[in-house]
Amino acid sequence: MKSSDTLRNRVFSAVKPKRLLDMATKLVGVQSRTGEAKGVLDCFADLLKAEGFNVERPEADYPQAPAVAVRWAGKKPGKTLQFNGHLDTVHLPFVPPRVEGDLLRGSGSSDMKAGTAAAAEGLLALRDADALDSGGILLTAHDLHETPWGDGRQLDALIRAGYVGDAVLIPEYLNEVLPVIGRGGITWKVSIQRPGAPIHEVMRPAEPNVIAAGAELVRRLLALDKDLAVNRDPMAGPESLFIGQIHSGEIFNQYPQICRLEGTRRWLPGTKRADVERQFRAVLDEVAQATGTTITAELCLMRDAFLLDQKNPFVPIFQEAYQSLSDRPLPIGAKPFCDDCNTFWSLANVPGITHGPNAGGAHTLNEWVSISDLSRVAKLYALMALEFC
Repeated sequence: MKSSDTLRNRVFSAVKPKRLLDMATKLVGVQSRTGEAKGVLDCFADLLKAEGFNVERPEADYPQAPAVAVRWAGKKPGKTLQFNGHLDTVHLPFVPPRVEGDLLRGSGSSDMKAGTAAAAEGLLALRDADALDSGGILLTAHDLHETPWGDGRQLDALIRAGYVGDAVLIPEYLNEVLPVIGRGGITWKVSIQRPGAPIHEVMRPAEPNVIAAGAELVRRLLALDKDLAVNRDPMAGPESLFIGQIHSGEIFNQYPQICRLEGTRRWLPGTKRADVERQFRAVLDEVAQATGTTITAELCLMRDAFLLDQKNPFVPIFQEAYQSLSDRPLPIGAKPFCDDCNTFWSLANVPGITHGPNAGGAHTLNEWVSISDLSRVAKLYALMALEFC
């Protein structure tokens, strides 16, 4: 490691667990469903301003909730390490923050307000210790992460506007592997419709039958899923097409007018998103023609696929920093979900590593994060700045 033991210890001593917990609790305490995160972004900006930072508020294609950006420069020119977090949460009932032993609970505590607070604490420790010799830190936070309510365009706009470092760390709730590959994904909603209004089943007209058309579409999509599974990565698994919901009719003896299906489609690096959508829509067109129905679809991008070159210098720097804190290296693995590292790779070809605190309950009413592990993440992010910048 290029930093000395004395410098590292000085930075680690500058991490303040109480300050970190206070920030995380305040962020969790602001309700911020995707598309409605202005309040929590304002809160984050105010907390950083109170610490003396010059806070930028780029609209980034979403003026309803301007993003947050802070830049901190070292003493000499060098590389920029970016810490990036989203502060929006899925659309579930709000759960206020509460501390239970070593756990902070509440909406967004796991995904990923507490992790973002840990990244900010890493920046604060570097500043308080006056430890950054070269390069700089770019801390960013934004809305519109969670699909299907968000489409990721605010982060896309931030990157296009130059809010991007030479490498990025994402404090999502993944820390058991160093993820070097991840599948891309879309959510899809399909509507199958026949002419006319809903009617009692004893007076039903001749075909088309939207439930029968839905069954045929399910059959074809399951066959496609089987074909896609041939394209498989040893770590990330197969490409897939998943059907998660089917809805039709209002009561048992009504001849329905509409059948709706929802699910996901996931693909590996090397597969183009445009080809994924073209293939999917071709199946819909075939079923519509065969059944005499009208089929429409809404496709929402979660993120494109992700790949991190293990030979990139960022990887061994991370492994050495992690091992210095944990006495063991992280195994190489895959990322099971889509996150913002995918976007940094696909849009800017920037290496990114997802690593956050021990946490659980994401996308449920029972989110939690380990309070003690937040300090470890803050120290790791600060150490990565010392070694990378």
